[in-house]
Amino acid sequence: MSLAVLHSRALTGIEAPPVRVETHLANGLPVFTIVGLADTGVRESRERVRAAILNSGFEFPNRRITVNLAPADLPKESGRFDLAIALGILAASGQIPSAELDQYEFAAELSLSGDLRPVRGALAMAMRLARENAVHRACGGTPRAFLVAAGNGAEAALIEDLTVHGAATLREVCSHFAPPLDQRIARAVPATLALVPEPGPDLCDVRGQAQARRALEVAAAGQHSALLVGPPGTGKSMLAQRLPGLLPPMSLDEALESAAVLSLTPGGFKPSRWGVRPCRSPHHTASPPAMVGGGGNPRPGEISLAHHGVLFLDELPEFDRKVLEVLREPLESGRITIARAASHADFPASFQFVAAMNPCPCGYLGHPERACRCTPDQIRRYQSKISGPLLDRIDLQIEVPAQDQGEMLDGPAGEPSEMVRARVLAARERQLARQGKPNSDLAGREIDHHCPLEPTAQALLRGAMARLAWSARSYFRVLKVARTIADLEGAEVLTTAHVGEAIQYRRALRTPG
Repeated sequence: MSLAVLHSRALTGIEAPPVRVETHLANGLPVFTIVGLADTGVRESRERVRAAILNSGFEFPNRRITVNLAPADLPKESGRFDLAIALGILAASGQIPSAELDQYEFAAELSLSGDLRPVRGALAMAMRLARENAVHRACGGTPRAFLVAAGNGAEAALIEDLTVHGAATLREVCSHFAPPLDQRIARAVPATLALVPEPGPDLCDVRGQAQARRALEVAAAGQHSALLVGPPGTGKSMLAQRLPGLLPPMSLDEALESAAVLSLTPGGFKPSRWGVRPCRSPHHTASPPAMVGGGGNPRPGEISLAHHGVLFLDELPEFDRKVLEVLREPLESGRITIARAASHADFPASFQFVAAMNPCPCGYLGHPERACRCTPDQIRRYQSKISGPLLDRIDLQIEVPAQDQGEMLDGPAGEPSEMVRARVLAARERQLARQGKPNSDLAGREIDHHCPLEPTAQALLRGAMARLAWSARSYFRVLKVARTIADLEGAEVLTTAHVGEAIQYRRALRTPG
């Protein structure tokens, strides 16, 4: 009887907890059993592993084999355990030495010929392993290296504090551990990243709409959520699509976190998209699991895929009410927790929310030239699809009115994104120097400390709160927007002009009496 214990990676969300692959060989009839809450994809690895071992020139043990994927209560899925299972069998049967195996973690799928195939989530697994290694170093332990398929090597090697090896075949991996040790697999080379992201749509394409453009600048400077309300064809979608081009460049940590989430998707992480803030725009037929994530082994949804980027919902009232309500928690906390009976998954969801909608079902409420055909009751029902608690969490509610044809067709081009972005960067730098975070993330006593008001400005804000029946949340969100407006001007104290402009950004939806 012999036993080999290796470490591989499960993948439940952005966190990738370690899984012990225990291989037990015993006398008896030849049976190959995998236990430990394995799904169909993992159970099918028995045939892949058997063929890969034989086609790589090794002997498959003609004995009873039991592979235990521990912990038993953690669901295991896909083929990422293939390599660890194969190495466990070879080590347990004495065909390769096992002395160094516990210094590595493995994640790769095996083909029948013994080639290693890449798996989803390599970057997320590498990030988690690097964090664990940092804890091991602090406690005097030995950090583990990460051995993956060659197709995942460049991606996982983006984590600088982790030793990553990318192998092409099972035979190559076995040679790495067997003497003589002159056939070691070289460290993987990080992927070549785009240093300068490709420019996106430019704000100069939007003619007119000075107030909406100004509001978009404020939203970008303070990382505020925004709702654009106006008739069809007034430029709401064009404005929203140009918001990512106004945002500050991603930091290294932000770029890694965003890339790690994208690595969990079927499309995977693309080096050409490095440092580009994601902009997700799901269709209004999207389901709640598509938005927040889900499945037997939960996967991130659109909200998490927009991490450190923009989530744009066009035609907001057309979304199912349940889909809209799931936005309430991440808009406040920046995270999504998916609970299941046996486990739960925690996904990052720090995104900038932007939405667009018509003011009424026909779309022409308040249009200067086209009459609205909707009754007041129809308008109320349409606007009430956006619940009060959700609307209360949207910082800027901007009216995008219909324009004069001359201004729309023959007016001068708008200010380019580059100039607006320069002001946004300057305002964001003031916020980071003052409080270490964007204004939208201020909470509690931080708001009182960093948002000093002139006496007249405070009187104006309290009067608006009483007149418009705002909640405390609305009051503080308007105060944070006013703080951003002041930062764009380089002012330390919030004046009446700053507060007055912020108040105007919460009066877009006006139901007729």
